[in-house]
Amino acid sequence: MTVTVLGAGTWGTALARLLANNGHAVTLWSALPQELDTLRTAHVHPNLPGMTMPAGIAYEPDLAAACRGAGMVVFAVPSVFVRSTARAAAAYLPAGTLLVDVAKGAEDGTLLTMAEVIEQELAAAGVQSTVAALSGPTHAEEVACDLPTAIVAGCADTEAAAAVQRAFNGPNFRVYTNPDRRGVELGGAVKNVLALAVGMARGLGYGDNAQAALITRGSAELTRLGLAMGCRAATFAGLSGIGDLIVTCTSLHSRNLRAGMLMGQGKTVDEARREVGQVVEGINALPAALQLAKKYGVEMPIVQAVGQILAGRLTATAAVAALMGRELKPE
Repeated sequence: MTVTVLGAGTWGTALARLLANNGHAVTLWSALPQELDTLRTAHVHPNLPGMTMPAGIAYEPDLAAACRGAGMVVFAVPSVFVRSTARAAAAYLPAGTLLVDVAKGAEDGTLLTMAEVIEQELAAAGVQSTVAALSGPTHAEEVACDLPTAIVAGCADTEAAAAVQRAFNGPNFRVYTNPDRRGVELGGAVKNVLALAVGMARGLGYGDNAQAALITRGSAELTRLGLAMGCRAATFAGLSGIGDLIVTCTSLHSRNLRAGMLMGQGKTVDEARREVGQVVEGINALPAALQLAKKYGVEMPIVQAVGQILAGRLTATAAVAALMGRELKPE
């Protein structure tokens, strides 16, 4: 297959490498030409130590040229740039192109998932499209070094989901399918917010018990929201739900965990962002998560506590006390 990956950050680069090693003809596009220059000349990415890019990948800074002739286009830009990228690419995507979103988040204001944002922009341009979402416990740093994992292709179109499954599946990258795309995407968005909470607890010096409790109760919040939005309960017990939540809340590869740890240690949101040095998607996803909880009348005390902390209305210590002092209830 001829595949274009839009976005040369760590995730887009790792997936471009994986797809090329699977035998596909891959073009990697970035809005930042310097990213492509480094990959083209040195075959390495500064944030993916130990990875070497295979020969044969085309590095293209022109969006029209990158999309031309692609049978599949992968959106791997940060969530805040998905809409603008989809709008810009719409003119170059012929009907029938299989689109895959790997960005994780929900849009502030519209409350759309990233796949829904892409669909909306293409529909506005008169382009019929099928968009699948690919999500699961897949840190780019490990995928880029061929460490094994599993992931889910979410799409109601079973043929499209199977096509994505075949394109990405490999010896160290097992792909499942799931018709519940919204649930797959919701898990990928909310788990980043919950990882901020776990990071804050670690930054405060709390132990494994607190971390496990936050992950478990956070999973309950995610599932409640998903069910209220018409998603399948089984999705949140799967790879794009509890699987992605566990890895994001326990691994130091997680930017969200590291940002939360810095905030728990007393750093401001901006200071934490600067020190992490890469996009912290949990901060971007938080407004939509709070709005969704309000819209669907779902109680999400951990997510709401993170919102209070980031807004400067509560300290992390006070937020923990408030969570621990909530009314007693059955699990």
